[in-house]
Amino acid sequence: MDVVDWQEVAVGSAVDLAEPPLASRRVYLQVVLLTAVVVVAVAVLGAMASRKVAEREAVNDAARQAGVLADAVVQPALTDGILTSDPTAFKRLDRAIQDHVLNESIVRVKFWTVDGRIVYSDEPRLVNRVFSLGEEEREVLDLDHPTTRAEVSELAGPENEFERGRGKLLEVYRPVWTPSGQPLLFEIYAPYNAVVERSLDLWKGFGGITIASLLVLVVLLLPVLWGVLDRLGRAQRQRELALTQAVEASAMERRRIAGTLHDGVVQELAATSFVVTGAALRAEQEGQVQLNESLKRAAESVRSSIGGLRSLLVDIYPPSLEQTGLVGGLRDLVSGPRSRDVEVRLSVPTEPVRLRQADERLVYRIAQECLRNATRHSRAQLIDISLSVEEDSVVLEVADNGVGFDPDVALTAPAQGHFGLRLMIDSVAQGRGRLLLSTAPGTGCRWQLRVPRS
Repeated sequence: MDVVDWQEVAVGSAVDLAEPPLASRRVYLQVVLLTAVVVVAVAVLGAMASRKVAEREAVNDAARQAGVLADAVVQPALTDGILTSDPTAFKRLDRAIQDHVLNESIVRVKFWTVDGRIVYSDEPRLVNRVFSLGEEEREVLDLDHPTTRAEVSELAGPENEFERGRGKLLEVYRPVWTPSGQPLLFEIYAPYNAVVERSLDLWKGFGGITIASLLVLVVLLLPVLWGVLDRLGRAQRQRELALTQAVEASAMERRRIAGTLHDGVVQELAATSFVVTGAALRAEQEGQVQLNESLKRAAESVRSSIGGLRSLLVDIYPPSLEQTGLVGGLRDLVSGPRSRDVEVRLSVPTEPVRLRQADERLVYRIAQECLRNATRHSRAQLIDISLSVEEDSVVLEVADNGVGFDPDVALTAPAQGHFGLRLMIDSVAQGRGRLLLSTAPGTGCRWQLRVPRS
């Protein structure tokens, strides 16, 4: 038996074909967990959406408030002297700002010239300091297209050094004009907590309704889900019952055929063997040498036929693996080839091999098919079978000294009547395990099946 590299020909899906019963409690638990995930997702996304909506509304409100203050308070209090730091003009504007602008909703006020100088602020340390204006501030001061800008400020600019301790603020700036028409940038800062409060109000408004609607929907779906699960459970039980009945019917039919052969043909052939053997002895006693030889050959042929039929009985109705165990089943299985003058060497563990019933049937079926192929097609005279137990798997190896074959041809386009290879591959693919093959023309054949123990 020459050694050829192993080739993987089938890998099981590792799926237990015996489906576990449908667990209603598990399904309900999954529904509850999914509902909780959806509720949390809705809460998080709703909070984010509420924050964005509240931020947009707060910015718009701040812009409208800045416009009202600019028209009603700032413009009447502005004089041209503010541009030259006139104390009277500064005091007049400061009184208006302190009395009518600064409050809990506005925490900082600044007036800028077009060259970036702060001519007024409620923070005295900023007055007459110069900072570069950004592009957006310059666009606001555009005389042809004056606009109002409002946004959330991170207070990262150098002009915000005295506001940074307040966290994020809403920043609004728009143009105002002195009596002579000189433009100034009017800038106010509002607390960001207004956004937080408004987002909470929005979330309470629609978040509670949304979550309550989801919970009501789940409660309404539970009876429907219960009915569906009940139907699925009944259908599963009916399917399992039908499969069990089909298997039992097949076993009964094979048992009937095996019983008919054993009690009929095999017994008749056995009786015939005794009769022919007795006739041969009488012919030998009477000196009829030629007749004696013919009768002996006939008796030998009958006994060989009996052995073949008994082997066929094992193939048709193999011993119950539940009763004999896998090792016992393999011992019974090798009796067939041995009755055909094929030497079979069997190596099995001394301890019982513990596998699931489906896996035991798979190992037995692969061993049976390997023996059948070796005796019928490979013309093998020696077959080695070994069953071993490793840490995580049970390994079956079947090797013969037959003619071998080309696996690329045999596995893709089996010859007429040679479907055993395809059946082996399909059996492993539908069950659990890994099937390997090592063969080539003239080198014999080796099969290896590895089945997980868990």
